[in-house]
Amino acid sequence: MTDVIIIGAGPTGLMLAGELGLRGVDVEVYEKLPAPTGQSRALGLHVRTVELLDQRGLLPRFEGTGRRGRLVGHFAGLFPLRFDRLDTSHPYALTTPQAATERILAEWVQELGVPVHRGRELKNLTQSGDVTAEFADGTTARARYLVGCDGGRSAVRKLAGIDFPGEPSRMDAYLADVEVTEPPPIGFRITESGLFGHYPVDDDVHRIIVSAADVSEDRDVSPMLQEISRRVGEVTGRDFGLHSPRWLSRFGTPSRLAASYRDGRVLLAGDAAHIHSPAGGQGLNLGIQDAFNLGWKLAAEVQGWAPAGLLDSYHSERHPVGAAVLANTRAQALLMDPDPKIAPLRAVLRDLGAYDQVNDHLAEQVSGVGVHYDVGAGNPLLGRRMRDLELAGTTLYQLFGSGRGVLLDLGDGSLAEAARPWADRVHAIVTRTDQVTETGLLLRPDGHVVWVGEEAAGVTSALRNWFGGPEHR
Repeated sequence: MTDVIIIGAGPTGLMLAGELGLRGVDVEVYEKLPAPTGQSRALGLHVRTVELLDQRGLLPRFEGTGRRGRLVGHFAGLFPLRFDRLDTSHPYALTTPQAATERILAEWVQELGVPVHRGRELKNLTQSGDVTAEFADGTTARARYLVGCDGGRSAVRKLAGIDFPGEPSRMDAYLADVEVTEPPPIGFRITESGLFGHYPVDDDVHRIIVSAADVSEDRDVSPMLQEISRRVGEVTGRDFGLHSPRWLSRFGTPSRLAASYRDGRVLLAGDAAHIHSPAGGQGLNLGIQDAFNLGWKLAAEVQGWAPAGLLDSYHSERHPVGAAVLANTRAQALLMDPDPKIAPLRAVLRDLGAYDQVNDHLAEQVSGVGVHYDVGAGNPLLGRRMRDLELAGTTLYQLFGSGRGVLLDLGDGSLAEAARPWADRVHAIVTRTDQVTETGLLLRPDGHVVWVGEEAAGVTSALRNWFGGPEHR
């Protein structure tokens, strides 16, 4: 029996596998596909995801395959989101095809010694004192916990009986990664006939998105290039010479959120827990951020040092974030509706987007840096993620490389001394920085601040609350 089984080897499942493997958890991944698809799929890594990859030392690998830039098309392309105004050392999105994201994460997982079993489709699961997974090939596997990272049609969610309420698709669209004879203008536009968007993937390939003329429940069959070209002509009056397709698909805009992210020893993450319109490019990022929240908590649980309620806090923290993204993407999908009745709403929002306060708020939402967990009242930093800080001889994000929490002692060293018994779970460092004025900061392994203060008794209490007693090893 293993500690954790992960169903699904997409970005969420691989990120979670890495988070667990980094902490020495016995984890195995099972994926029904015999090999990676190689499809570009999701393209954008938002600011918060870039920060998290930096914290694990993975960012250089991604920057070697992606391009820094600004994603377009948020809020129907009415105005650009100003990520450059965010309080971050990474004020950009990284354009990286999902196939590259999966390849890099799979390499990391392999380096950590985590096995990934491909061609293994889940058919049943049962819970008792542990979880037993039964696969289509007749084999079984047992674990203390099982996490479904198996996408919007999650077998794990269905077998666990977790409700998935929400709304059906209001609009379908075609997506084509192709070469073009005449590149269209970058961005989105809405005509009387529908929505059209264009974004360059690399020097040769362009992503084309165009709304379909109807809503269909049969999206499993890939559309033909001629079908998409014809629809582009109907919406824009031109076809732009689409040719040499790399990937063609049709997608809908359903919006659903799992009633619970946990049922006993079964948990959900990524699209298995939430599906929504791809507006804003938030889906893959939301899943990776789920994995960062869950990974250290699940590791704490199986290693025996988790404080009471820590694993349950995965649902209480991430479910509201999922709900907020669904609300945000529903609003964006509505703005993309070519119905003339929506035009006044677009006009109002276009004007509002010119105000820095409005733009900052929306940029924080879409980028993920605005996420705030309820960890208690007091200092405004509590519950928020911390931007990278320049420290003496290192940076804050470099301290997260081991997967432990971080205690910054910016005083006389007494806080770091008090944290010594938690050295296996928290990296305590006496250092200096002129970027914050606080004396002491305790951050969880996912980079969120859970204590601010200057007294040793205070940090000891916070360490017990979040990292258990030092006697629990």
